[in-house]
Amino acid sequence: MGRAQASGARGAGMPRTLSTSDMVTPGGLSLPPTEPADGEQAGQPLLDGAPSSASLDTLIQHLVPTADYYPEKAYIFTFLLSSRLFIEPRELLARVCHLCIEQQQLDKPELDKAQVRKFGPKLLQLLAEWTETFPRDFQEASAIGHLEDVVGRIAPCDEAYRKRMHQLLQALHQRLALLGQGPEGPGGADKPVSYRTKPQASIHRELLGVCSDPYTLAQQLTHVELERLRHIGPEEFVQAFASKEPLDGAQPCFSDKTNNLEAYVKWFNRLCYLVATEICMPAKKKQRAQVIEFFIDVARECFNIGNFNSLMAIISGMNMSPVSRLKKTWAKVKTAKFFILEHQMDPTGNFCNYRTALRGAAHRSLTAHSSREKIVIPFFSLLIKDIYFLNEGCANRLPNGHVNFEKFLELAKQVGEFVTWKQADCPFEQNPSITHYLHTAPIFSEDGLYLASYESESPENQTEKERWKSLRSSILGKT
Repeated sequence: MGRAQASGARGAGMPRTLSTSDMVTPGGLSLPPTEPADGEQAGQPLLDGAPSSASLDTLIQHLVPTADYYPEKAYIFTFLLSSRLFIEPRELLARVCHLCIEQQQLDKPELDKAQVRKFGPKLLQLLAEWTETFPRDFQEASAIGHLEDVVGRIAPCDEAYRKRMHQLLQALHQRLALLGQGPEGPGGADKPVSYRTKPQASIHRELLGVCSDPYTLAQQLTHVELERLRHIGPEEFVQAFASKEPLDGAQPCFSDKTNNLEAYVKWFNRLCYLVATEICMPAKKKQRAQVIEFFIDVARECFNIGNFNSLMAIISGMNMSPVSRLKKTWAKVKTAKFFILEHQMDPTGNFCNYRTALRGAAHRSLTAHSSREKIVIPFFSLLIKDIYFLNEGCANRLPNGHVNFEKFLELAKQVGEFVTWKQADCPFEQNPSITHYLHTAPIFSEDGLYLASYESESPENQTEKERWKSLRSSILGKT
């Protein structure tokens, strides 16, 4: 996306101008620097038997079960999540299986059946937790081969192991098939459509014609958010930054391993542009003001629900320069509620107000008495920034070459909280006509938004006049 031009001085009752590049990576962040790794080798273990720092080999060994030992659930999630910064999951799986075979002497012609019967359930439990939490680690046939090989070696001691393995693989294939469907919404819906001019009213369907109740729209936005969040694997947050150069900054590096993360960021940007398009489309300022007030009510209800991502997308759409410059329109808007919402999402102090509200929503979710109270949908771009800095701490080895497991725990806590939130059931019944509109309604490109804005309220200064002339020439073919 190009950067929107900043509008002039902010007038009374006008929203804060937001450039389009701020939407994915909000400006004004004052993120704390990562602490130096020197001297961080704490003596006390952070989990049962897990050191605060250790070599990668030691941490891998701590993952491997034995007849008398099984790693803590928290350790399993923490290490499987962050270890991919240092070792590919398929290689880690191969090493874990090799260590199991070696330590339990599963390559011997005669097995110690009593020992294997104590070890077998623990091995199957580890594989079950791994395949359930990180199913994409098992997309390659070689990964399945490792599972079948190691379980095949213990199966002679108890045929129930083979049956349990069959059930595990069935569940894995079902999970992968579900993830393979991807989030709802047509593939091309994220691409902005540039109108040559405002379409005739008889052609264009507007959002208020599909849904005129702000509470209903906020609920349907929450439905879309949760549907898209559900497809994001926890490992995508690590893999988005795993192969980046230090100078690349805090922008995620998308790949085929982070498709759902990328799709969710695109959804946020689409919603920003959809809001701006719906505001700039009406010919009369009274209608535009009604649309703005409608979105303010939608945003307020999103806040009440705990849907902070849609809330920020709506505020961002209203703060885009083509919208914020519509002074005659904003003069007809009751902006008090809007400024309260802007205050909640103010980037000052590293989004201090928002973080307080998020903690409140998270606490409500933990003590919830209803499915509605469980909803926490964080402002996603800020979550990605936070996780980027945690990734930086994880990826930096200590001076002695050890991996900083303490940083692994910090990252796992943040991502684990997100995993809990994304698994919440949506308490609102889906309205297909509304969600279809949200996914497919044509939206203006940035240039299209400016042209529509200038047609709604004429340019006020020389810079705007020159831009309008250029847009009319390039889009409409007029001089």
